[in-house]
Amino acid sequence: MPVADWEDFSFQGIGTAWDITTARPLPPSLRARLLDRVEKFDADWSRFRADSRVADLARTPGRYAFPDEAAPLGELYRLLYQATGGAMTPLIGGSLERLGYGAAYSLRPAGPPLPAPPWESVLTWSGTVLTASAPVLLDIGAAGKGLLVDLLAAELEDAGIGEFIIDASGDLLARAAGPVSVALEHPYNPAQAIGKIDLDGRALCASAANRRVWGDGLHHVLDGTTGEPVRTAVATWTLAGTAMLADALATALFFVPGAMLQETFDFSWLTVFSDGSAAYSAEFEGTLFS
Repeated sequence: MPVADWEDFSFQGIGTAWDITTARPLPPSLRARLLDRVEKFDADWSRFRADSRVADLARTPGRYAFPDEAAPLGELYRLLYQATGGAMTPLIGGSLERLGYGAAYSLRPAGPPLPAPPWESVLTWSGTVLTASAPVLLDIGAAGKGLLVDLLAAELEDAGIGEFIIDASGDLLARAAGPVSVALEHPYNPAQAIGKIDLDGRALCASAANRRVWGDGLHHVLDGTTGEPVRTAVATWTLAGTAMLADALATALFFVPGAMLQETFDFSWLTVFSDGSAAYSAEFEGTLFS
């Protein structure tokens, strides 16, 4: 990487590790602003906090105003909900809790898999306003970390920081002078790479069934129509103009072939399947090792 002498700002946020690398140290006031942005995002969108806006929606149906980022987030989820036949849905929170991945982190299923409720039957998402006719537990994890990457990038750019790398535990956005080389982690061996890719302005996000694994074959990528973990794809990578889009499409690839998603979205992609095979877009910028 051509940024070995850059400065790192590392912190924990939304349950994961973050590292922001810049050519010069960030001033304390900007660091505080970034941390405040992370805290606000968590207070709005976390399903693991009893004081979040999402928790309010889960307890009491009604009309709730969310921050500005809710509008593009809702529109993206709506498109992917339709493209995947309901398999990818922001209403997957209750299904994850049923299998033990809830605020209590019991990691023990409370019953058989629970399909997510049909979006159109319980939730109206209009711009920044969400209206629920019944208690509903949102989980925006498929796109939320990427969205927060974009929000932090906007804070840096507003402060005049033009070159930076944001690493949200593997979801990356690079605005550096020249390409940044990144290894693609082997889905079954974190110490091994299956390839590499050079980032040059676009966001790279990944999703893998070997992350957040518990119980007997349970993991966090669930099919909303069944409430069950996906068994075919094991890892995906996407590159797109925003981290929110790349993050969401990395999950969508578990349900829909990349070529089909490219009919609607501008991105490149790689999917690795459980039988060891791989598929990727013609313009995928990475190199796979033999």
